[in-house]
Amino acid sequence: MGAAIGGGAAGQPASRQVAFVTGAAGGLGRATVALLRARGLAVFATDLALAAIPCAEPDFAAESLDVTDEAAIASRVAQALAQFGRIDHVVHLAGRAGHGPIDAVSRADWQAVLDVNLTSAFMIAKATHAALARTRGTLTLTASTNGINGGSALSGPAYAVAKAGLINLTRYLAKEWAGEGIRVNCLAPGPIDTPMVTGRFSPEVLAKLRDSVPLGLIGEPRHVAHAIGYLVGADAAFVTGTVMNLSGGLVLD
Repeated sequence: MGAAIGGGAAGQPASRQVAFVTGAAGGLGRATVALLRARGLAVFATDLALAAIPCAEPDFAAESLDVTDEAAIASRVAQALAQFGRIDHVVHLAGRAGHGPIDAVSRADWQAVLDVNLTSAFMIAKATHAALARTRGTLTLTASTNGINGGSALSGPAYAVAKAGLINLTRYLAKEWAGEGIRVNCLAPGPIDTPMVTGRFSPEVLAKLRDSVPLGLIGEPRHVAHAIGYLVGADAAFVTGTVMNLSGGLVLD
């Protein structure tokens, strides 16, 4: 573990910063949790696929969370505050892909993708706002290149729309919360080697994806985790409302 981050009053121990992470069991989530813990943060990790993990370590907790359940979100935020006393950083990685073309998408499919990817971010932001205001913390959301370039039938129309919505939610919150010292940013990854990409597509589709990236490779979870590490850190103190392009040149700003 790294040294604790943040300072206390004279004669008091430094306060360890706390990150609340959703989607923590996924490829991006595991890499992000590992990086944040290595940098000295306590982590409250949540994911639909997680069960409560008894842990003797005082700087880590893991709990199940359905990010489409507003009451469950409020409960987990309260639990994190009760356990750690503060939340400094919220990293919202939970999401799901859809499918296309649009004629193959039902109303239920459309709504489910919007709920997991976009409405969840709205609810996470509301539930953690007061805690982040107390610590002058950060909120990092997860968009996608699909939200910039319109996406494709590989992930479907609802996914592209939800990710575009996350970009503007980021900009909106960055302006609304700036006076409270809260920084809000989002990531826009291209294809990353996670089950959502490499576990979902055939080798032929993956080869086409790789060839579409100017750098000629599919990204790794660590690339996203290190971007998050920057956005939540002191070196990014003047960065808010940004969309971080992590696409290997697939999208050019």
